[in-house]
Order: sequence, then C-alpha cells, then structure tokens
Amino acid sequence: MADVLDWVRTDTAPLCADAALSRKFLWLLWGDRVRVLETSGGATKVRARGKSGWVPTSSLGGRALLEVYFIDVGQGDGVLVATPDGRHVLIDGGWRRASQPTGKNAADFVDWKFHDDYGSDRIDLDAIVATHNDADHYGGLLDLLDPDPAARAELDCTEVRVEALYHAGLSWWRQGSSGRSLGATGDVDGVTCWTQLLGDRASAVQATAGAGPELQGSWAQFVRAALAARRADASATEIARLDDETRFLPGFEPAPDRASIRVLAPVRRGTAAAPALRRLTGGNSINTNGHSVMLRLDYGRSRILLTGDLNAASQRALLDEYAGRRQELECDVAKACHHGSEDVSYEFLQTMRPAVTVISSGDSEGHDHPRPAIVAASATTGHLSVVDDRIVSPLVYSTELARSLALGKLVGMEVPADENATTAATDLPAGRFRRTRLRLQETSAGDLTPTTRVRPAGGRLVVTGLVYGLVNVRTDGDRIVCATRNEADATWNVHEVRSRF
Repeated sequence: MADVLDWVRTDTAPLCADAALSRKFLWLLWGDRVRVLETSGGATKVRARGKSGWVPTSSLGGRALLEVYFIDVGQGDGVLVATPDGRHVLIDGGWRRASQPTGKNAADFVDWKFHDDYGSDRIDLDAIVATHNDADHYGGLLDLLDPDPAARAELDCTEVRVEALYHAGLSWWRQGSSGRSLGATGDVDGVTCWTQLLGDRASAVQATAGAGPELQGSWAQFVRAALAARRADASATEIARLDDETRFLPGFEPAPDRASIRVLAPVRRGTAAAPALRRLTGGNSINTNGHSVMLRLDYGRSRILLTGDLNAASQRALLDEYAGRRQELECDVAKACHHGSEDVSYEFLQTMRPAVTVISSGDSEGHDHPRPAIVAASATTGHLSVVDDRIVSPLVYSTELARSLALGKLVGMEVPADENATTAATDLPAGRFRRTRLRLQETSAGDLTPTTRVRPAGGRLVVTGLVYGLVNVRTDGDRIVCATRNEADATWNVHEVRSRF
C-alpha cells in the first residue's frame, strides 16, 4: 500500500499513545508531515518525527509549507531549507564533530530528518551551499560528505546524494610548505580584487591535483569530498561558484506556487570569464566573512534573508552596491550576521528591517556571542508590530539562550582501593567516591585537540541530556510561525508574524 501523507494544520498537535488521545508523549508542529496508518473515530494513527501515535483527526488536513531549520551547531551556522514541493537545501553545517563539545552538527540533524522523520535510508539534498571558507561553516558539511567509513558510521542513513554544491569562490590556497593565503590579487577597474577564485568542478579538480595553485588544509579536504559526492542518478555532483550575477540558485528560480532562492552576494567584479571579488580593508577574516554567500528565500509574500558571516565592511559595500534598490535586502526573517558579532553596520540592519532575527551562536566558544549591543540593535531596527498592547514583533531568537555547558567525555577513573567496594545502584552512601577522580576530555568548539582534565567524582553534577536550540521557521507564504521547543514538557513556544511583501 502506498504511503498516505498528510500535514498538521493546527499550530501544535499532540501525539498520543492511545486512540482515546489521553496519553500525550510528543507534540507536532504546524506543517509537520505525517504518514497516515489508520483512523479510528476522531483519532488518526500516524508516524511522525520517528514515532508512531494517535493525533486528533481535526488537527490534520494541512499542506506542505516552506520550512527553515536554524540548527543549533554551537559556534557556527547550519540551516536546512525544506520547500513545499519536497526539495532540500543545506546551507552551512557548523564545525566538524571532532571540534564540537557536543559531538553534533548539522549533519546529525539532516540525518535525523531523513532517517527518523521521513523514514528513508538515504539523504537526498538538491543543493549544499558553503557560504564561505571558514571551518565553522563547512566543517559539518564535510562530515556529511566524507567518504571515509568511520565518518559515515555516525549517520543512520546509509547513503548521501547531493545534486549540486555551491560556494563563494574565495578559498584557502597553499602558500609555501606550511602557510596559506587567499590567493592572488589584481587591479579590476581601479579596485584591488581577489582574482584567484575557485570555480566549477574542473577548477576543483585542478586545485586539488597538485598541478598549479593548490587548495590548503581542511578546505582542500572539503573540496575533495565534494568531488567524491554523487547525485541521485550516481553521476558526479555539480560544483559551482555563486555571486550576485547568478541571480537565482539554479533550479530555484521564481515560479508559481514555488519557493525561489535569490543570490544577493558576494558581488562580482570583472567578467564571467575572469571573475573577481573586491579586497576588503582588513585581514583575511574580514574578507572570508565579508564575501559570504547571501541568499533570500521567497515564498508567496514571505522573505527570509540568510546572511552568512557578513561584517560591517562588507555590509557598507553592499549598501553602496544596492543603492537605489535596497528593498532587495528587506525581509521578514533574517539570520543575524556572524553569530551576533558587534562587527555589523547599523544602517544595514535598518535596511533589512526584519520582524524576526535568528542568531546562531554557541556555548564554550570564547566569542561572547551574541553581543548585548547587537541583540539590542536587532530589536531597535526590526519591524515593530503591536497588537492589543502586546509586542508581536520584532522577535529575536538565539540558538543558544545564555546557556554555557562544559561537556567532558569520560576516558578513565582513578578509584582508591578502599572506595572500590560494590555499591547498590539505588543508593550511594554519603561520602562514597569522595577520593575517586574522573579523567575527562573537554573540547572547546573549534579546537582540534581535546584538553584532558581530572575532576573529583564526589558531588559531581552529571549532564543527562541536551535540549538543542533549534529554531523552526515555517510559512505558507503569508503567515510565518517561529517555534522553539519548551525544555520542561517538550511542547512548543509558538509566535506568529505576517508577511509584509
């Protein structure tokens, strides 16, 4: 029997253990896709989010929405887009698992989405976009694409298929025996520009083959993994560079009742045959961040702007480039630039004027993001809507709401002989294990080498689980719902705004 699919039409819907709907154990969200199993009276048995249970039949009968998942990857970015017609685009992925205190990144969420939620053994992505060549953005993408069986062992899905992979062009190139640079520069129409840009698949092959300029470090490893990736038909994954002249992500051009993806940055200098990117004043990080791919998702009247790690220098340049057409940068929802860093143009935020801002920031990452001034600026520049003396917008979300957890992997114990006696699992007498020492490996986000620490076991608090700060944004083209999971009872905190375009 073919699967019968339906969608939740109410803001939330309880998933219950019985047809009487008396034992709730999970809550579904507006637009959640369910697989219908059977119906009994006013209840329908479904499979959703990897679980089977009963929902009120009156909560079904909805339709597929544009879904945008802002994934809690700690320090870094990770965004999964699911369109109403069933296509999926993954934009960035956070650090690699080995550099994450939690050991999780966007690869794990995408794996859950396809394996548990959709019930598939294969991840099928229509596009992957690496917004720029910083490892806190492409690292999780490498975990997803890495052909090494050890990396794939972390995934429940047995295959990953990617139709196309896109990037900004600016790359890390090998310099000497151990250094790196962003490549050659040159004069383009009187402006100093980066002229050594990674391009299509042929360019990637040449840049990893050792004949001529060669990519460096983990960025080279990522590009090699992209070269090994395959489409659904087993042909080689397309690789291409994006800039504003691309206009729309290929395959996501405007069409009736479909979501489109507009490419707004980086802004290209030079020609199609010899593209270049303006060299921004400042160091390498100003340029890698400043030339992030910026995308705008449009569906119906709704606009969602994804800004990568744009900084003040690049934002001011973009305001100049979009002079006379700054409305292109306006949006309903914005992913905050660079994790809530203060290196942001206030005028650029005023131009975006989003009703909702989502900040992707992480625990234990040493950057103190989001900065208080940026949280305030996101509110003061956001679209103000007040109904019945209550603020509807602006709303400011963070994937990490002032949480900071030091997580350690237990690698050994030092137990004195007189404390080594067997103790009933239900009772630990006072003072037991007061001299036992725990050997832990703690990894801060971005660190490749964990730090080993020894802690006393007595009175030690134990992390028994994590509630990830996933921010869900969904729209039917007019109504926009933002939802986060309530840590106390697994219900949803839901806020609604209306599209303005």
